[in-house]
Amino acid sequence: MSRPTLYIAITNHGFGHAVPISSVANLVQKMCPDVLLIMVTTAPRWLLESYISGDFIHRPRAFDVGVIQSDSITMDKQTTLEKLKEIRSKERSIIAGEVDFIKQNRVDLLLADIPPLAAKIAQAADIPCWMLNNFGWDFIYRPWGGEFVEIADWIGECFGQCDRLFRLPFHESMDAFPNVFDVGLTGGTPHYQPEEIKAKFGIYTDKEKTVLLTFGGLGLAQIPYQNISRFPDWQFITFDSNAPEFPNLINVRNKLDKNHNNLLNIRPVDFMPICGRIISKPGYSTFAEALKLEIPVVSLIREGFAESKLLLEGIQDYSYHQILPPTEFFDGDWEFLRRPLQPPRKSEKLDKNGSEAIAKAVVDYLH
Repeated sequence: MSRPTLYIAITNHGFGHAVPISSVANLVQKMCPDVLLIMVTTAPRWLLESYISGDFIHRPRAFDVGVIQSDSITMDKQTTLEKLKEIRSKERSIIAGEVDFIKQNRVDLLLADIPPLAAKIAQAADIPCWMLNNFGWDFIYRPWGGEFVEIADWIGECFGQCDRLFRLPFHESMDAFPNVFDVGLTGGTPHYQPEEIKAKFGIYTDKEKTVLLTFGGLGLAQIPYQNISRFPDWQFITFDSNAPEFPNLINVRNKLDKNHNNLLNIRPVDFMPICGRIISKPGYSTFAEALKLEIPVVSLIREGFAESKLLLEGIQDYSYHQILPPTEFFDGDWEFLRRPLQPPRKSEKLDKNGSEAIAKAVVDYLH
């Protein structure tokens, strides 16, 4: 008997797509220890390992581009369009190469977040394609007009061949998908106890005065770190290895490197429980992990990216929050930190078991 084999294709755009699906992959592996996971992505192996505790095959391949960006806010539409056209022109050879690989490895199911070509690859390989996300790339590209409209039509046609979509919270309608199943929040859970994190990093501030700055895998250019000096009795935490040194700023990556620390694979979600708020840009994976842990979110507004509006609406509905115009973050003095957070507009809570629901469906299918 061959092992049940799951091929996981991930959009190559920052880290925000790798995180939710890796948390699902980790649960699949725990529920079905003999599963063979094949992670198909250009996301770095260390990121996947920080969410997946067991073994997996890493196959670095790119089937889409997402949006080409210089950082978490700044988009390069022209380069994005050129790369999309290039992938579309190579569609046949990309599909043929993956079908060979899938057949050689006797893959049972393809799970994707959310490269459009994954659906065509699965259909050509004669296996099901299941996807998960809160938006499709057609939703992002169509409002940009011009040649992006034709690209969005092509993407919609690809998504039409997906067998099942697990639609995450804060979603657009995702009309291109024929079979839609709504699920709860996805994402990782902390690896460490709050006391362990605080002791390891020498954090003594109250939760209300402990702030995590996290802007995803692409980071953010020109964070005005000088404002930190205005809050000497607060503790700030960053994963930005280019951050300057301040007495009240912990640079997690640099600290771990310097101390050859044994806290391996530490992630922003591991710090969330000790923080009174996180400061972020609109991103599903960060928002979902914060909501699962009920940590308040301070978010910048992000223009020109259709998903942002849905995410900001969701945060205002379900989380204690502040929504900042970029000028207040980049050019202001960060007095917003002293202002009270806004309460959620809705009293009900979101389902927090999206990862578990998707993993169970996958395992049931593999069995």
